[in-house]
Amino acid sequence: MISISSVQLDTWLGLFIYPLTRILALLATAPVFNNAAMPVRARLIAGLAITLPLVSVLPAPPAVPAGSWLGLTILGEQLLIGVLMGYSLRIAFTALDVAGEMIGLQMGLSFATFFDPGSGGQTPVMAQFLGLMTALVFLAMNGHLLMLTLLAESFTLLPVSATPFHAAAFSSLLTSAAMMFSLGVMLALPLVTALLVTNISLGVLARVAPTLNLFAVGFPVTLALGFVVLMLSLPYIGDAMDGVFSRGFETLETVLRAAAG
Repeated sequence: MISISSVQLDTWLGLFIYPLTRILALLATAPVFNNAAMPVRARLIAGLAITLPLVSVLPAPPAVPAGSWLGLTILGEQLLIGVLMGYSLRIAFTALDVAGEMIGLQMGLSFATFFDPGSGGQTPVMAQFLGLMTALVFLAMNGHLLMLTLLAESFTLLPVSATPFHAAAFSSLLTSAAMMFSLGVMLALPLVTALLVTNISLGVLARVAPTLNLFAVGFPVTLALGFVVLMLSLPYIGDAMDGVFSRGFETLETVLRAAAG
């Protein structure tokens, strides 16, 4: 009869549960995977499918029972590492959301909002349009595969251990978060510039012809010009998003190295 001791059971459980915690935390916060339309069961299955092949190549975790106080501390640390990684990638997607909100505001579509299940609130229609395009471009560029590659490398930089990671990772993430505003402005700058020139022209026209109903003329003009500029910008959006994703992955690597000290 095969007998399994509690020490062996704790060792096997620790070998699997610690990496799984980090992976599930990443899937719960990373872009595309954290979409509310993706069932929780699917994320759990994806986490298990990623953990099983990784366990055989990861460094041996500490022989600490997962149910002990030290084991719970290690689980909490793995949870924080996964969340930090997910939010590091989320910065790039947030920059595109900022660009969509700025574009919608300049086009006069800020009042056109829909309920976004991902954020749990009302989101401008242009921000949703750019968000969907961002997710498609991210998958088309194999960004999800690169994310999983960095996830596997994170266990080399930050192996599962009882040693806490450096708090510099939080300051590095906050510093990089300022990037989303600058990137959002840079992405929206061509359309915002075109609409700014249009609004100045309409202002001059209103001074020349005071009887002109500016509200009846200005809104269709800015809306039509915004869609034309957006249509002309579509062939170049992929390259711009590629640069944004590269910055997001650089942020993730910077946060991991700061956490590793």
